[in-house]
Formats: sequence, C-alpha cells, structure tokens
Amino acid sequence: MKVLIVFLFLAIVASLGSALVFLMQDHGRSSRMAWALTWRVGLSILLFLFLLLAHALGWIDPAGVPVTVR
Repeated sequence: MKVLIVFLFLAIVASLGSALVFLMQDHGRSSRMAWALTWRVGLSILLFLFLLLAHALGWIDPAGVPVTVR
C-alpha cells in the first residue's frame, strides 16, 4: 500500500522534473513539456482517486493512526 503511494508520488515528481528538462532543452519549440505536464496531472488524479478508494475500503485511516473504539 505505502509502496504504491510512494511510487506514484515519485512518478509525479519525476514527470515534473522531466518537464523542466524539456523546457530548458527545447525552449518551447516542441510539445514534450506539455505532455510531461499532462502525465503529471494524470498521475496526480490517479493518486488522489486511489487514496479516496483506499480510505473508502478501510485500507488507510485519515490520520494514519488506526482508531480504537472503547
């Protein structure tokens, strides 16, 4: 569970970094930066939806600490 969340977050950061590299190399003459940013947005939405699903199924708690009922 945590590995998947960390992997998606690292993929988002890597996509953002690649967009920066494409911006510096291409100087706006190609669409590679736009595609990298599109991937970043898509991965961010995927991570958000996965977190919502994991919370709904009880795989994770909002505070990260399991709630004990007395």
